[in-house]
Amino acid sequence: MKKFDITFLTDSRYVNPEEINPYIQNILDEDVLVIQALEERGLSVNRVDWADPNYDWQSVKFALFRTTWDYFDRIDEFMTWLNATKDKVKFINPIELILWNLDKHYLQDLAEKGVNITDTIFIEPGDKTALSKVFHAAQFTDAILKPAISGSARHTYKLSENNLADHEAIFQELIAQESMLLQPFQYSVLEKGEVALMFFGGKYSHAVLKVAKPSEFRVQSEFGGTIHNYSPSANEIKLAEKALQVCDPTPIYARIDIIVDNNGKPAVSELEIIEPELWFRLHPPSATTMAEAIITHIAKEGQTT
Repeated sequence: MKKFDITFLTDSRYVNPEEINPYIQNILDEDVLVIQALEERGLSVNRVDWADPNYDWQSVKFALFRTTWDYFDRIDEFMTWLNATKDKVKFINPIELILWNLDKHYLQDLAEKGVNITDTIFIEPGDKTALSKVFHAAQFTDAILKPAISGSARHTYKLSENNLADHEAIFQELIAQESMLLQPFQYSVLEKGEVALMFFGGKYSHAVLKVAKPSEFRVQSEFGGTIHNYSPSANEIKLAEKALQVCDPTPIYARIDIIVDNNGKPAVSELEIIEPELWFRLHPPSATTMAEAIITHIAKEGQTT
């Protein structure tokens, strides 16, 4: 007998936290919105740390990724957990999407399907090249360096001719063990920000605009970024839909981040289908939309098992 229909996956920082700051409160509030929507529709739900060694994964039918925001710092442990758990519980989003989306090499798949992305150069583990050599070969004026597996701007650096030497050591340290990517810096991020479009069951729900604070290029709240309601253009929605069509199967939930590239065209900077922030608090009806997409998925799974 299963105790729960769905377990919400988070990390240890957000399970019964002793101190609650505004950032953590937003996390808790957003989960409550979706949990209430599911419970109102007859489903039983709980929340656990994905890495909890004592949790019985056979006691739940589905596990929904929500705020597992430490997995990229513990990627080997996370991969071991995924492989050990995938046959005990069904993941939402499905495991094949999770594995594909873990690594930003997925950007190559988007580009091959005609989705406009930020130009991206991948540097693979063990490559003995120097950062300055990669930077100069790319002929970028300013660039962004970051790992292929990352989140929350982990090891994300803005490079120019003036600070290449300062980042050579950390580049060599990182490239010895993980894939890195180099992208031309998109100046519109400073001028306009980055648009995030939320989709549930393959359908557009709502959008926000992420804006970096003055003198900062990272839009994440940890670095002073702010979030604003946003009405996307038809072209932005169309581009997001095109990116989503590359996914197989269609994600139950997804967030597509879009910037204006240096050629003046909308481009996908990220497609997030593991644990994206979805800003239910800015658009509360979307919690119900998410719940209904989950229930539709569960019903389909029931028909195929």
